[in-house]
Amino acid sequence: MRRVNGEGTLQSLTVEDNASGDRRELPARALFVFIGARPHTEWLKDVVALDRRGFVLTGADARAAADENIWESLGRGPLMLETTMPGVFAAGDVRSGSVKRVASAAGEGAIAVRLVHEHRAQEGNLVRGSGVSEPRSAPAQSVS
Repeated sequence: MRRVNGEGTLQSLTVEDNASGDRRELPARALFVFIGARPHTEWLKDVVALDRRGFVLTGADARAAADENIWESLGRGPLMLETTMPGVFAAGDVRSGSVKRVASAAGEGAIAVRLVHEHRAQEGNLVRGSGVSEPRSAPAQSVS
């Protein structure tokens, strides 16, 4: 895409063929920009489990990747958006298996807030480390 055209509203786009350099104008009423799908989660790799592309594992996928002793000590499995660290949640594009759409990310974020409250009601302000059998005090966190 080379140019957005219109006065007051979007009316057309000027696009360019990357190979030939040919340009043409296309009528348009909306434009959605997809800037990439790289999760930028390198900083989480030693904290929660990531899939092979770097997206955060949650729910059943998190349970399969986590130390089973963590969930046994809680008497439950991970909640739907919970990571391999109980009390830490992921929502939106960073989550493995998400649909990578704004509306879905917003909805998952709203669900994550509810799950944080559920976790806090059961566990208090505890986040349990993935390799640690004793809980450490910290507020429940949301990763988005």
